[in-house]
Amino acid sequence: MSNIVEMTKTTYGFALRQAEQMLADADVPNAALDAEYLLEHLTGWNRARQFMEKDRIMEKDLYERYIALVKERAKRIPLQHIIGTQEFMGLEFEVNEHVLVPRQDTEVLVEHALKILKDGDSVLDLCTGSGCILLSLMKLGPLLNGTGGDISKDALEVANRNKEKLGVNAKFVETDLFSKITKKYDLITSNPPYIPTGIIPGLMPEVREHDPYIALDGKEDGLWFYERITEEAPKHLYRGGYLMYEIGVDQGEAVSAMLERAGFKDIRVEKDYSGNDRVVIGHL
Repeated sequence: MSNIVEMTKTTYGFALRQAEQMLADADVPNAALDAEYLLEHLTGWNRARQFMEKDRIMEKDLYERYIALVKERAKRIPLQHIIGTQEFMGLEFEVNEHVLVPRQDTEVLVEHALKILKDGDSVLDLCTGSGCILLSLMKLGPLLNGTGGDISKDALEVANRNKEKLGVNAKFVETDLFSKITKKYDLITSNPPYIPTGIIPGLMPEVREHDPYIALDGKEDGLWFYERITEEAPKHLYRGGYLMYEIGVDQGEAVSAMLERAGFKDIRVEKDYSGNDRVVIGHL
């Protein structure tokens, strides 16, 4: 019996089990879940619907497309790059190899920023990437004036598409941190590169091989961008304005000390959902 004939008799349940095994053999974390996500991407069926349809015969062309996606994931290409989107703060963002995939940990920064913002405030998001921080604040928060800056033209193209998709009136600027920023703001946010250079080779393949290196590399100690931003931020903040960072789990003390030296007050470190230090906040 040919492979094509066999494919025409493949059930959705069998295809799911086959996909899970292929991903597990490639050491993909959460193989079963990723197999389900890839099938949902093609069919629109959630887990419950997939279970209900498990004995249904899968169309040959759909099976071939599904296995092709599974093979891509087995190469450790991030699931979000294959699907093309990632949910963040309940919103859907386009992602690709030019931007970091938005993570749940970063939602902590957005949630704390939403607590301090009010109508008419202006926000600058540096190292904006996909624009997920700025666009979430502008979509979910009060009426804001928002600018996102990034050195990567490719990343800004993604951010602008996300802006259009979400219907948010943000401005994105190609800039090396503050180099093309002339205005002052009520809040500056940033999730800058903060992984020490020497640690990057040991990261999981999805990150070290497929995330943009420029968005990962925080130089020797991971603190280089925090130092640059914190030093210049007071010149771009109104009196009483806030500076808010996402940080690595072991960087709270060092980044807090930088803010203190730069004249920020009421500096605090906030934890993520796993209990790790994740956000540093201070104001002038």
